This record gives sequence, structure tokens and C-alpha cells, in this order.
Amino acid sequence: MNRLPGDGTGAVVEAAPAKVNLYLHVTGRRADGYHLLDSLVVFAGEGDRIEVAPAGDFSLEVTGPFAAEVPGGGDNLVLRAARALAEAASGAAAGRGAAIRLEKRLPVASGIGGGSADAAATLRALVRLWRLQPEPTALSRLALELGADVPMCLDGRPAFVAGVGEELTPAPALPPFALLLVNPRVALPTPKVFAGRRGPFSPSGRFARSPRDAAELATLLADRRNDLSPPAIALVPEVADLLQLLAATPGVRLARMSGSGATCFALLDDAAAAGAAARSISAARPGWWVETASVAGEPPTD
Repeated sequence: MNRLPGDGTGAVVEAAPAKVNLYLHVTGRRADGYHLLDSLVVFAGEGDRIEVAPAGDFSLEVTGPFAAEVPGGGDNLVLRAARALAEAASGAAAGRGAAIRLEKRLPVASGIGGGSADAAATLRALVRLWRLQPEPTALSRLALELGADVPMCLDGRPAFVAGVGEELTPAPALPPFALLLVNPRVALPTPKVFAGRRGPFSPSGRFARSPRDAAELATLLADRRNDLSPPAIALVPEVADLLQLLAATPGVRLARMSGSGATCFALLDDAAAAGAAARSISAARPGWWVETASVAGEPPTD
């Protein structure tokens, strides 16, 4: 990697938005045990926040409502991402560390990308801080070494995802819509969910046409599903309760689990509808994590 001119002395901030799987099909399994996926992912307007500043070594400070749930030490994915980029950049980042601050606003082990989004945001922030010019394919390979969800979070755009998460195809134009994200405050480790999956594999659920509005998008998605919901519900029965509650909430066009759970989402027309649904869910389940988010899109034109 090359480095652009400049001293890179200012702090850099990057958003780490929540990743939401609008559908998720398990299409096969590789010889090494990794499952093959087909999914449509979008990124919500809410999430964590990464700030990096110049330093002689690497350090990580975690703040925010879920700070206590973030694992520390060398296994932390944010620190692993920082050190991996420094090693890959070699001379371009020689002698450089970073003081990293993570504001953790998303639940941990919750199916909405949390740690992967944080790692991807760290890579983007350090590329800017160190004024690097990485080859996009090289940066994507590095992201994949950190985790299957990191490449899609690094890209950060609506996409169909295949392989184990590394094969990205831009999604057709999606309309603006709102999401309500709800988590019953139960961590659900991804490996346990995949280990509990049973039954045949699913075909691809990709579609080519661009839905005109949230209602048409919900109709398209209704013919698809999340294949990880049954094993997730077997591990955390609250997911079934959450899905039923969301589906019965006024204004909700679709209720589904994201990723390997336990976060579920409701798809709604706009922020006003999402806000009303959030108040209803919060009143019914005051201990749950509830967050509204908008997803920017561009309705197709004739």
C-alpha cells in the first residue's frame, strides 16, 4: 500500500452502521464446514461509531450503552483489524499506531453486524488517518480474513451476498423505507445457530426488478425467509415472541429476524410509522432494546 502526502495528525471518525439481512437463505455447505449464503443486506442509519487518532501504539477505549459486553484484549476484532492493516501496509504505516475509541450502541452477538461493522469502520478510518491508497481487492481480502461479514460491512451498500459473505453484487435500486430494530437483550452466538440448522438447502432468492415503495419491497421479501430463524428460536424462544409481536404491530409490513439473531426487524413505510411502532413495542416489552432507523434509497423511474 502507498501513502498519500500529509502528516495525518487529525482524528478520524467513521460510522459503523447496523447490517440488516432482509432475507437470508442457506444454499449449501463447503467441505470445510462453512455454510454458503444468499442474502440481501442493507445498512441502517443507526449503529456504532469509531474514532481513531494518531498514537505510537494501538489502544482501544470502549464507551456507550453496550461497552461492558465488548470483549477486550488481543482477540477484540477492532484491534485485530487495526493491526492487520498496519501489517499489510508495512512501510506506508511504519511506526504508526492509533488510539481507537469505539462507541458501542449496538447489542453484541445480535445478528446486525456489530463487531464486523466496527472492524470495517476501523479499516476505513485508519486508511484515512494514515492516508493510505490500498488496492480495493487487497483491502477486501484483508476484511474477509477478519470475518465473513466484514467485506459487506466494508462496502456498506445494499447488496446481494453470496459465498460465505465475500461475494457482493449491487442490489437493484431500493425505495426509501424505515426499520424498527428490536433485540430481547439475549446474546446469540452465530456458530451455535448454524450448528442447529437442519433440513434441505434453499435456492437463491435474488430479484432483478426495483420495488417502487416499501409495500412492494415487503411483498417481494414475503416470498423469501431467514433460514436461520428456526435454530435461533430453538436456542432463544423469545425470538418467536418478538416476531409475533412485531407482525401484529400497526404499520408493520414485514417482520423478520436479521442474520443469526436475536435482533429482529420490522419494515415500515417511514420514520413516523417506525416511531409509533417503537413506542408500542417499548411499552409492551420495556426491557428490550428498541431502535428506529431509516434506509436511504432511490425509487425507480420510468
